[in-house]
Amino acid sequence: MDKQQLFSGKICPYCGNETIFVDSAQVYHGKSYGMIYLCRPCQAWVGVHRGTNQALGRLANAELRRWKQKAHACFDPLWKRKMEKGFTKKEARKAGYRWLSIEMNLPFEETHIGMFDVEQCQKVVELCTPYLNRLLLN
Repeated sequence: MDKQQLFSGKICPYCGNETIFVDSAQVYHGKSYGMIYLCRPCQAWVGVHRGTNQALGRLANAELRRWKQKAHACFDPLWKRKMEKGFTKKEARKAGYRWLSIEMNLPFEETHIGMFDVEQCQKVVELCTPYLNRLLLN
């Protein structure tokens, strides 16, 4: 599967079948957070940019969703700290992802936790944990 297909949300990377475009209430126990691409058999989904059908990343099954949450838990406090130093949210987040792209040797435009697989999320946790621990000690 090429990157364009992977990030379109329209094909499940786990089974190769087409996904369906549905309200996220179908996976969040009746609470809607917008539309998603869903592969029911794999229980994998991805949200879309509000008001569009453009996927926010790749479909994620339960294991990948857990790793994405861990990656965000380690990475987000680091870029958010820059906001305390006067950066806007956009500037801080962009600087964080630029650092991550260098550390992971990825093109900047492909560096986003929403696009990552399990191994890449694990790498985010590994890279960010020492900085997060220092941040929490201060």
